[in-house]
Amino acid sequence: MTETSAQPNQNHLLIIEDDKGRREFTLEAPVYSLGRHEQSDIRLHSQFVSRRHATLVRLPKEDGSYYYRIVDGNLKGKGSANGIVVNGKKVPTHDLKNEDEIVFGPQVQARYYLLVRENVPTAPAPDEFDITLISPGMMGEDDM
Repeated sequence: MTETSAQPNQNHLLIIEDDKGRREFTLEAPVYSLGRHEQSDIRLHSQFVSRRHATLVRLPKEDGSYYYRIVDGNLKGKGSANGIVVNGKKVPTHDLKNEDEIVFGPQVQARYYLLVRENVPTAPAPDEFDITLISPGMMGEDDM
């Protein structure tokens, strides 16, 4: 039996709010670029964000699951013009935790969610329509 079979199912979700409204992204890839550039993996629609504003990087945990780290700018060390603010603090990098709020600029923010569902073995639910029909000939006279 492998250890991963006992691991919880995880869904990493990023909800962006910007000039284009509210959008949801399920995170699965190892790297995402975020910014105003049209080729960004997650495009931020605002004149107040950099073309390559931030990067999300997926990193492994010891238990076989993983987490995402947000990095200001690109992975080559070039930061964005305004930086990133996570939970009210300006940071160069941050390991994301459930419900973290990321601000990229005025009226451009994201909220990160880590949804965990435990793997629980389940038995099939009883069928409420599983009935046995008995014909009258099967019943004895004492039963009638």
